[in-house]
Amino acid sequence: MANIKSAKKRIKVIETKTLRNKMIKSKAKTLSKKVLAAVAAGNKDAAIVAFKEAAAYLDKTGAKGVYHKNTVAHKVSNLQKAVNSLN
Repeated sequence: MANIKSAKKRIKVIETKTLRNKMIKSKAKTLSKKVLAAVAAGNKDAAIVAFKEAAAYLDKTGAKGVYHKNTVAHKVSNLQKAVNSLN
């Protein structure tokens, strides 16, 4: 355990941020799964709506620093490919 006051504070802050990031990542994964489920079901309209929501949320996670911007681009690209495969 840390003895210095600033180190104790950093531990608390990191715990808070870790929890926040975990919640954000969980929602991002859920939205991605909705897109893939709609694609698997062959429902193009639902897939497009779910993709727009997921892409917007992933972009926000990149802006907040939860995911790296290249990771976000990779995830969005993979979802876009899946949606485009319904043509």
